[in-house]
Amino acid sequence: MHSLIAVQVAFCRPQLPVYWDQIAENLRKIPGVEKVALTGWPILSGESNVSDVAMSGGPPSEVLTELERISPGWAGTMKIPFLGGRDFRPGETNPGVAIVNQAFALLYFKGQDPTGQWFEFVSGAKPRVRVQIVGFVPNARTWDMRRTIRPTAFIPFFNSQPVSRGTFVVRTTRPDPLALASSLRQAVSAGNPQFFVENIRSQVELDGSQTVRERLLAILAIFFAAVALLLAGIGLYGVLDYSVLQRRREIGIRLAIGARAGEIARRVTFEVFAMVIAGAIAGLALGMVSVRYIETLFFQVRATDPAALALPSLTIVVVATAAALPAVIHALRTDVIKALRSE
Repeated sequence: MHSLIAVQVAFCRPQLPVYWDQIAENLRKIPGVEKVALTGWPILSGESNVSDVAMSGGPPSEVLTELERISPGWAGTMKIPFLGGRDFRPGETNPGVAIVNQAFALLYFKGQDPTGQWFEFVSGAKPRVRVQIVGFVPNARTWDMRRTIRPTAFIPFFNSQPVSRGTFVVRTTRPDPLALASSLRQAVSAGNPQFFVENIRSQVELDGSQTVRERLLAILAIFFAAVALLLAGIGLYGVLDYSVLQRRREIGIRLAIGARAGEIARRVTFEVFAMVIAGAIAGLALGMVSVRYIETLFFQVRATDPAALALPSLTIVVVATAAALPAVIHALRTDVIKALRSE
């Protein structure tokens, strides 16, 4: 997705496919452009079109089917593999053929490969349009990042009428596809001066627009977690340093009779680390118990993922170690003579 850019193009009057194909060829000639395809609108842009679908002359399904207009090569440009069937052929128009996703196959064909099957688009009192399935692809989020993926039928970008608006999906070989924005604009105008670019956005930008709320909450959570860790670290440092001050005579005696540095460090930090580890274990246990209540807050991450559980615990231990280090150094640098002379 990092090398994709969506070029939304419009024209004051609908244009025949030959003009759109001419622009696509101009875009492919730009250095750094790998693949070009057409679609009605960028995926995850918030735009959507739905239709009722029926099987074998039956009643329309209660579940709406999402429609996406695409050109041949769109799936390859988006790196969506085919599970069965084929891509659209040049010259195929809508209506007539369609490519469907797994959600569509699960709803109407019990998850089996539906290639070669037929279905009908239903639109009120208008005659039903019969369509043959020629391709089968995995589920991909095309409309909303949060909601369940709907049954989707991909139909040819062009129909019997000229088209006035569309989006060129361009896959580049550069890590920053927006660097080609100026060249892409010029290529669109060179194809036909009356074409104009409405918007150019990278797919990363489109994806980010779907997760603004989640990213803001994540930033706030990280900020408050960092503040909590800082306060906890300062508190641990204060408690340990005061403990070393209170026990300096004991520490001085142990150093005088030959206690090793490791033994002194263990005695200084044992109680604190015992509490920290006990707290981490209690937190993990509480988290495991509440998995079914918090799992809905995660996206494509398991609440019981070992890395997600181990990282916070490890962070707490690291902070505790950093807070204990000055106190341990203070204890090891205790002046034995002064400590023995003090009451």
